[in-house]
Amino acid sequence: MRAVIQRVKYASVTVEGRIVGQVGTGLAVLVGITHDDGPAQVDKLARKIAQLKIMRDPDGSDDPKNRVSVADAGGSVLLVSQFTLYADARKGTKPSWSHAAPGPVAQPLFDQLVKAVSKNGLDVQTGEFGAMMDVELLNDGPFTIILDI
Repeated sequence: MRAVIQRVKYASVTVEGRIVGQVGTGLAVLVGITHDDGPAQVDKLARKIAQLKIMRDPDGSDDPKNRVSVADAGGSVLLVSQFTLYADARKGTKPSWSHAAPGPVAQPLFDQLVKAVSKNGLDVQTGEFGAMMDVELLNDGPFTIILDI
């Protein structure tokens, strides 16, 4: 699994003109799933999302020594499935998607990730799997981390 985790002040996903998921302060997480991902990767990524100490402290300070997890900050998480995170553009000018798991493999794992993150007491919103989505966010920092699990 590959994730792009962004600390946000606001994030939303719109599909065909309707907002399907939105959060205030928290994390926007773009998630790519590859062929050999399974429950172990789901559990590890869910723990990372819930426990990473990247949020501002309760006083709003961004001192690295005082940062807290999204759960401790009372924030929310917007999870968005994004197969393009596994694009391979090393050769030529057209990306290959061969490393991205197909929908029937990826969707159940993404759904498991949503449940696993929610079990940490977090409000979790999502995009719409397989849809063309407009993702809007206001990155806080900017603060962006890329994880390969």
